[in-house]
Amino acid sequence: MQTRLQEMKESGLGQISQVTEAAQLQELRVKYLGKKGELTELLRGMGSLSPEERPVVGQLVNEVREALETAFSRKQQAIEEAALNAKLSSQTVDVTLPGRPVPAGTMHPLSRIIEEIEDIFIGLGFEVAEGPEVEMDHFNFEMLNLPKDHPARDMQDTFYVTDEILMRTHTSPVQARTMLKKEGKTPVKIICPGKVYRRDDDDATHSHQFTQIEGLVVDKGIGMSDLKGILLTFARQMFGENQQIRLRPSFFPFTEPSAEVDLQCFNCGGHGCRVCKQTGWIEILGSGMVHPRVLEMAGYNPQEVSGFAFGMGVERIAMLKYGVEDIRHFYTNDVRFLRQFNRG
Repeated sequence: MQTRLQEMKESGLGQISQVTEAAQLQELRVKYLGKKGELTELLRGMGSLSPEERPVVGQLVNEVREALETAFSRKQQAIEEAALNAKLSSQTVDVTLPGRPVPAGTMHPLSRIIEEIEDIFIGLGFEVAEGPEVEMDHFNFEMLNLPKDHPARDMQDTFYVTDEILMRTHTSPVQARTMLKKEGKTPVKIICPGKVYRRDDDDATHSHQFTQIEGLVVDKGIGMSDLKGILLTFARQMFGENQQIRLRPSFFPFTEPSAEVDLQCFNCGGHGCRVCKQTGWIEILGSGMVHPRVLEMAGYNPQEVSGFAFGMGVERIAMLKYGVEDIRHFYTNDVRFLRQFNRG
């Protein structure tokens, strides 16, 4: 039996060394070490050995099993390494090739316009103020000279949450809140960017949700000339240094006197064309002197201080600056449209 064990060991090690595939190696493992393998069959014959031979043969069986298992393990590792190397060789990557560019996003055109407007007014000494989009009726209307029974409320068809809470219809409440925080102190010089909401029918020039930037200045000796000077400076920095503006009488409940501000048509230079509907001017924003009643409700004495306010739609400015004909393009996230504004 010792001779058979030695022959089995030499035969097994020789066959293992010749194997090149994992399936063949597994077949040999079963042949020698399986439940019905050759080594198991020899162990069954140990009962016929004498008590003196059994320990010697048992030790030899363990040596043979250990030698075969070690050989199987090493060959298994060698076969796996060879398979990995072959796979790596067949899938070689040329690291000298240029990498594939990863598409990067860019700033949304409305965000870009907001940033440009903020930069202009910050350069003129304004501060940026913000407030809640879900607003109290008290700040959205009443603090702006629009009591509950005021007919001018009909101009703003509103999204109400409750009778006293609504989605703000303009960023003017931020002006009221800021003046209250100032507790009658001057100067006040702010711009208020943010989203606003009205129940408009969505079309090429209207949206139920859009973006506004409003401005407010309150101090001693503020007049319409200051308002026009600030807005003319803004127009020239935004649309070109040769731009002109004009103020037309209008009505807003929170300003008196009030004025619409028109920009000289940049397409025809004021001669009249399709863009300006043959008028030579394009309306860009509303403005006026802060109503004395608004100043009083905010804690200011209109006999001592005065102020002006203005408000513009960011989408309107963006449409004029970029030549966009439909406001809905800003909200549909069509990458073909947005790629036009990618500077990088």
